[in-house]
Amino acid sequence: MSKEMQELQKQWHSVVQSIHSNSNVVAFMNSRVGQYLDDHPFVALSLLMFIAVSAIPVAFFLIFVVTTAIMACIGVIVMEGVVIAIGGITLLCVLCGLGAISLGVSGVLSVCYIVLSTLVNYWYASRGQIRKQEVNGSLPQKSPSALDLSASNGKNE
Repeated sequence: MSKEMQELQKQWHSVVQSIHSNSNVVAFMNSRVGQYLDDHPFVALSLLMFIAVSAIPVAFFLIFVVTTAIMACIGVIVMEGVVIAIGGITLLCVLCGLGAISLGVSGVLSVCYIVLSTLVNYWYASRGQIRKQEVNGSLPQKSPSALDLSASNGKNE
């Protein structure tokens, strides 16, 4: 053998020796599965080839899963942002509408209050004036012409 080949054989022997001296490898080889694979080298080689060949498709699949999950999260975040924005704009429109309705209703109620309070004050003021005149004994007398007009209006109807 050439000197380079002997050097390569020594390196390979040292690599195999370091693998066989590893405590995890020793524990595996002492297990039932390790003993079975040691007794059946074709099965061990087939399993090793299957693991080596399937590593690349499994890695691509895991990369696809992680990428899909990341994209789904980003999509959900974007979609959630769009939904929240649309909801916020809708809420703003509803609140503006409710504000306009409340201003209108409060304006109508304020006008009603002012009108009713004015009418009540006028009614009590006129009743107070009539009472004062009754106490003084001078009731306002209707003129005869006003009575005739009201009587003639009743006949015409």
